[in-house]
Amino acid sequence: MINLGINEMQLARTVDRAREKNIIIPPMSWQKNPQLIPEGIKEKLRNVELWALDSLNMFRITWKNEPKKFGGGFGPVNAIELPPELTGVNARIIALVGKWFPTGAHKVGAAYGCLIPRLVTGQFDPTTQKAVWPSTGNYCRGGAYESALLACESIAILPEGMSRERFDWLAQIAGEIIPTPGTESNVKEIFDKCWELRQTRDNIVIFNQFEEQGNYLWHYEVTGSAMLEVLAQAMDSKDRFAGLVVTTGSGGTIATGDRLKQTYPHSKIAAGEALQCPTLLNNGFGAHRLEGIGDKHVPWIHNVRNTDMVIAIDDNDTMGVMRLFNEPEGKEYLQSLGVTSEFIEKLPLLGVSSIANLLGAIKFARYYELSDKDVVMTVFTDSMEMYGSRLEELAADNPYTPVQAAVDYHHSLVGQGTDNLLELSYLQRKRIHNLKYYTWIEQQQRELDELNAQWYDESYWEGIQKQASEIDRLVSDFNKRTGLLAKM
Repeated sequence: MINLGINEMQLARTVDRAREKNIIIPPMSWQKNPQLIPEGIKEKLRNVELWALDSLNMFRITWKNEPKKFGGGFGPVNAIELPPELTGVNARIIALVGKWFPTGAHKVGAAYGCLIPRLVTGQFDPTTQKAVWPSTGNYCRGGAYESALLACESIAILPEGMSRERFDWLAQIAGEIIPTPGTESNVKEIFDKCWELRQTRDNIVIFNQFEEQGNYLWHYEVTGSAMLEVLAQAMDSKDRFAGLVVTTGSGGTIATGDRLKQTYPHSKIAAGEALQCPTLLNNGFGAHRLEGIGDKHVPWIHNVRNTDMVIAIDDNDTMGVMRLFNEPEGKEYLQSLGVTSEFIEKLPLLGVSSIANLLGAIKFARYYELSDKDVVMTVFTDSMEMYGSRLEELAADNPYTPVQAAVDYHHSLVGQGTDNLLELSYLQRKRIHNLKYYTWIEQQQRELDELNAQWYDESYWEGIQKQASEIDRLVSDFNKRTGLLAKM
């Protein structure tokens, strides 16, 4: 359960800070349904850029932003359906699009889900404490951004090998950046740095996305609702929702599958990871280039018992498809196959982990031999805005050609097969769940009783899901104390 105990002394200071800085906190119910946002706030947003350091942009932490960079309102869920000539499968693959969040990535929502319960209970005091955001990239960007909106100091922790764009952007937003050794799969080094900070610094609060159940809850509540809306609009009575396919990352986005299964009990949840680091698939390890997913451990907040399949994606395929989608020669080849120019222009909506999610969805559709009556959901976490330097690096080593575009299309995209995946039995799920012990009990000092409750107690995850309304009530109380919302 998320701790919602009140620290009144710190809460009073936080309320004063919010009142002083004119900060209003949106509840999750408004992020699910922005039509509930007061008209006065919507009117003010017409003069605010999507990434601006303006606290009003907390109201844009939603899947329903108008897809524009300045002054946008709200509309339907940002989602895109991939044409079969691009995927090579008959199944309908639909993805939520993360580009239109502030910071250009949906991880800003996960950071919000971790931060707000502590903020409105007084467990985090922005007037005296620094917010620490351990991440492999987008999450610490979201956390540093929200810290700036709340006028508090932040510390961003991420591997030194992440894309240059992430560091360049963080240098303008975060109070401090701490690079850790390695790249995407070096999560333990991030955790080790957190322990070092606990021992050497006062007045810090660490928001670890891999163990904060607010991350799970935000996706269950907000992303889950967005997917249900998309499915309701996309499917008719003869269609079937087959399942959700996402890379596990911090274990937050995959929580959406718990919400979807409650409406579609026969649907499945597939967890993706890099073939070069097959932790879930084969208790493996290694390094890879799928920026944004993190691995070599099982996140504390991943409900493994509800996961049906593990899919490993070759990072070579992912990088090849990235070039296919973004190099001029790749776009020309796709157009020659019948992919429309209009859709090709949308391909930069897919960043690296988004492409991995797409490849996982194709493998999922092939394995279950899905038809055009089957719908598969996934998420395009971020866009190519954070990966231009990766294209430059690849181009410098090996200029792209029409022949390579054909190879990447036929081998790395539509050539995805049913290798390197595993449909999980009960014991295979438990095997993966048990891997949590080594990270979270031995290294991170979590409680063994809670680990067992995650597996054996059905009320464990249901209890977290039911906390959304209580957190929204605390947000409402917070806003009443500042008095700012009433003025709207």
